[in-house]
Amino acid sequence: MKHRIIFAILMSFTLSLFMSAWITYLNIGLHPNFVSFWMGAWVLAWPAAGVISFIAGPFLHGLAHKLAAKI
Repeated sequence: MKHRIIFAILMSFTLSLFMSAWITYLNIGLHPNFVSFWMGAWVLAWPAAGVISFIAGPFLHGLAHKLAAKI
């Protein structure tokens, strides 16, 4: 369980950080307040990503094993 929590925190942090940067850039470009807008988006995205990765992680891990076995 400890591993699952740590993994969800790290994965959600990384994905939400980069995805919020990308989406913010696509929406506003390199605006003078880009970092401020990006951090605002990231603060909202990280908790959602954390919950989703914690809940969906085990299912997706099992699905990945099944798919890899068929390839």
